[in-house]
Amino acid sequence: MAEEQKTTLRETANDRFKKGFGDWFWISLIIATLLHAALFLGLPRFGVDEWAFGHQEMETIDLPDQIEIPPPPEAIQRPATPVIAEATIDDDITIAPTTFDDNPIENLPPPPSGDADIGATPVFTPMTVQPRLTNQRAVSQALQRHYPPLLRDAGIEGTVVMWFFIDENGRVQNTQVHESSGYDAFDTAAGRVAELMEFSPAYNRDQRVPVWVSIPITFEIQ
Repeated sequence: MAEEQKTTLRETANDRFKKGFGDWFWISLIIATLLHAALFLGLPRFGVDEWAFGHQEMETIDLPDQIEIPPPPEAIQRPATPVIAEATIDDDITIAPTTFDDNPIENLPPPPSGDADIGATPVFTPMTVQPRLTNQRAVSQALQRHYPPLLRDAGIEGTVVMWFFIDENGRVQNTQVHESSGYDAFDTAAGRVAELMEFSPAYNRDQRVPVWVSIPITFEIQ
């Protein structure tokens, strides 16, 4: 019976842990206290510097006892009230006709005589409606086709001003170089392009007339 009681009262591992926990608790508490004390003693101390703000004394200005106040500006005069004048207008007012026959253009010089060959050399020819280029797309293609290869490869562009003699039907009958581009190749190519250009006829009042016109032909790299 006594041996059974001894076996029942034998200490377990849990009992031994509980007995040793008190010792470990106090040892840990002492170590933590020492560490905190060492940290407080080793850390640098911080202080607060005093700041002083300076200020300048305000100056006082002595004002005179009496201040002259300028007079107010003069009032702006109102515009005068418009007066509508009574006038009688005749209902039968007419204006002069605006046709060429009733209002001839007297400042234009007379056209050349019939015996003179105006297509031989550029001369002034009166006209009221200028000829208009009708094949712009074909001319653009001709400019690229006749562009001098050496000048194109060198990146050189140029403009040639040509004289055109256009007959009553809008056909080009004669061409001449008016202002050279400075390159013979451009001048020659402009003459070839000019031969392909087509125009609408020019008019002087209500009649078709042959005319000389000056038109620039420009070679551009596209």
